[in-house]
Amino acid sequence: MLHALRRGIFAAALLSMALPTVAAISVQDDMRHAVTLAAPAQRIVSLAPHTTELLFAAGAGSKIVGISEYSDYPAAARSIASIGSSAALDLERILALKPDLIVSWGSGNLGPQVGKLRELGIPVFESEPRDFDTVATSLERLAQLAGTTAVGQQAASQFRSRLAQLSATYAQRPTVTVFYQVWRDPLMTLNDAHLVSSVIRLCGGQNIFGKLPTLVPTVNVEALMQADPEVILAGSSADDPKYDWRRFGRLKAVVRGNLFTLNSDQMTRPGPRILDGADAMCRHLESARAKRGQY
Repeated sequence: MLHALRRGIFAAALLSMALPTVAAISVQDDMRHAVTLAAPAQRIVSLAPHTTELLFAAGAGSKIVGISEYSDYPAAARSIASIGSSAALDLERILALKPDLIVSWGSGNLGPQVGKLRELGIPVFESEPRDFDTVATSLERLAQLAGTTAVGQQAASQFRSRLAQLSATYAQRPTVTVFYQVWRDPLMTLNDAHLVSSVIRLCGGQNIFGKLPTLVPTVNVEALMQADPEVILAGSSADDPKYDWRRFGRLKAVVRGNLFTLNSDQMTRPGPRILDGADAMCRHLESARAKRGQY
């Protein structure tokens, strides 16, 4: 009997040695917090439109069980349950979804609400891409957490390759001064810390209000008239700039017909589609360069 028991213990020990051990998954989010999961996430809640886009691009779309309002891309996201707006989350609805990972927006979600989710023991990845490299690494890190590493790596590689092509084409072109309008009343823009300014630099442009200390500063028409940008760009949510600026006939951008509208979702959601917005912006700035000989 004792001999049989020993054989059983020995066999169990061998079996335990043969079974693979599942290593914890740990990445650093954009706020430099460690995010650790015992196993790949299976029930993810996304708290911003750009985080939804990043998760889908990273191959984790099928694991998303809740999204914030306006998470409308890709089309498959529209059928996922809503958990409220980015700035007003429905915590009860989120908890009912039993998430094992939450992907939040660092500057767009309310800190106390996200903090409450953390207190309840739910892992939170805070997303705040401010440059192209962080967009690419976000695809890789989110894919690690979702167990879709190969998809995330491929998406990041494709993103970097396209970025390099745009840079090779436009980065050395003559500088164009740019005003980027995000809102009309009050008149608002973005400084150099925002990803949009990285796009402007990629295209060989210079943000006339890039040095202001606030990420989304309010400016006045007098300051814009004094800076006299060669190009005025507006996100589609800010309305077509032609209807606002043509009455300022002395502005260089107006005189030369350099008033352009860009897709706001592509420009202000820091995900892979930022390069679609970059491609459009670069072509607009190139159009402005081509007009220089006419004035």
